Amino acid sequence: MVRVIAGESLGTKSPVYTRTPTMFLDFTLNAGSHLHQPIPILWNAFVYVLAGEGNFGNSKSSLVTPHHLLLLGSGDGLEAWNKSSKPLRFVLVGGEPVVQFGPFVMNSQ
Repeated sequence: MVRVIAGESLGTKSPVYTRTPTMFLDFTLNAGSHLHQPIPILWNAFVYVLAGEGNFGNSKSSLVTPHHLLLLGSGDGLEAWNKSSKPLRFVLVGGEPVVQFGPFVMNSQ
């Protein structure tokens, strides 16, 4: 299950329009679930785990528990697995890179 606050996921688009493309997705994965969420390759993104525990990146990665943040590198998206008996809840936040130069903020140097 996903609540789409901004962006698009699993065929659901947010009713919120953002001038700069962004994603703010609230996922709940039931026991035994797997998720693949595409993320544009040049975007910055992070995952913050709210409840439960899960594997991110590949199915053999270390378990991530609540109140941990995962800073994602560039790739073809997010892979998440819930191998526990309890629901896994996390948010995925991402957007275009931001560069500050003097008093100006843009998306490139």
